[in-house]
Order: sequence, then C-alpha cells, then structure tokens
Amino acid sequence: VQLQASGGGLVQAGGSLRLSCAASGRTIDLGAMGWFRQAPGKGRELVAAINWSGSSTNYADSVKGRFTISRDHVKHTMYLQMDSLKPEDTAVYYCAASQSVTIVTGQRYDYWGQGTLVTVSS
Repeated sequence: VQLQASGGGLVQAGGSLRLSCAASGRTIDLGAMGWFRQAPGKGRELVAAINWSGSSTNYADSVKGRFTISRDHVKHTMYLQMDSLKPEDTAVYYCAASQSVTIVTGQRYDYWGQGTLVTVSS
C-alpha cells in the first residue's frame, strides 16, 4: 500500500485547510487510518484516527472540535478537515494506515505516507 498526502500550505490563523491521503496498491489491506503531525523540535503525535468503516473516530485533545477526520472507500482516500487553525498547528502532517479494522490510537501503523507541511501564520 502506498499513501500520498496532499493539501498542506500556508494559511492565516483562523483559516481552514483540508488534507487528503490517497491510497494505492493493495488497498484491500487498508484498515484503520490516522493523521499524525510533527512540529519542529517535537515528537510525532497522533492528531486523529478513524476505524475501517468510518464509524469510530478519535482526536487529540488539542484539535477536538476543530478538526474532522473522514474517509471515502470508493476513492481510497482519507481526509482531515482543519478549521479554526492556530499557529501551534504548524507542523508536517503524515497519514498512516493499518491492517487492523479497529481504530489504532498508538503509533503501530503498517503504512506511512510522506508528509505535507502546514504553516499557520499569526
């Protein structure tokens, strides 16, 4: 499975961006998926996760109420709608996928995409 993240960019505080993660290859192995981010000088953190069916989601406290994760099985694509962006959301965002159908809240994902940079100016 290959994952391709896109949609990053420069936005002012309070603005919105939508990230996409397109999967290709052996997509039948795709299960739960997640978005991570890594800010300069910090570790990688899980931002949002979604199970295989899309019926269950999980968010980091710092983004609850502002970010929404979703997925489209027909397009083999996962999304992260980011609203009310803050400067502290600035980071490289990565998408990841697991072979597990249940939600994965740790870092044990099987497939990783390249990052897409999100910069939020104050």
